[in-house]
Amino acid sequence: MEKKKRENSVLAGAAELFDLPADMVAGLPHVEVVGDGHFYLENHRGILSYSGEEIDINGEGLVVRVFGSGLELVSMTGDALRIRGRIQRVEWER
Repeated sequence: MEKKKRENSVLAGAAELFDLPADMVAGLPHVEVVGDGHFYLENHRGILSYSGEEIDINGEGLVVRVFGSGLELVSMTGDALRIRGRIQRVEWER
């Protein structure tokens, strides 16, 4: 437990030093949604399922689900992905 507290303290210090959000420094998923047509996720661990109506993404300790119509994976790298289509909702589950 003490080790985890030290790690969190170091991450928080690094985030403050470099003026970065603490979640990005910790490697947690970072989500951006622009309107109802674009979805962006950093720090993913891969696609779990894919269809035009639902895309399930493996996050760090959670599953991110994007629901909509005409969904398509526009780009995907080892740590970031982009989805476009008519996004109706986004859910996450631990």
